[in-house]
Amino acid sequence: MANTKSARKAARQSEHRRLRNTALRSQLRSAVKTARKAIEAGDKAAAQKVYRESMSTVDRIADKGIIHKNKAARHKSHLAARLKALA
Repeated sequence: MANTKSARKAARQSEHRRLRNTALRSQLRSAVKTARKAIEAGDKAAAQKVYRESMSTVDRIADKGIIHKNKAARHKSHLAARLKALA
């Protein structure tokens, strides 16, 4: 347990950040999964729309530092390749 006032505050802030990061990471995974399912469904126009929305989410979460930029780029690249293969 934190002994000083500043340590107690730091513990509160850390918990708050942990909860926010967890929610954002879940949002990221949902966005990638949604894009993957849309691509697998086969409708290219709908898949492109969902892909753009999902990649916006991925970029936003990477900008906040929840995931590394390279991981975001990897997600985007893999999904783009799947989307391109639909043609």
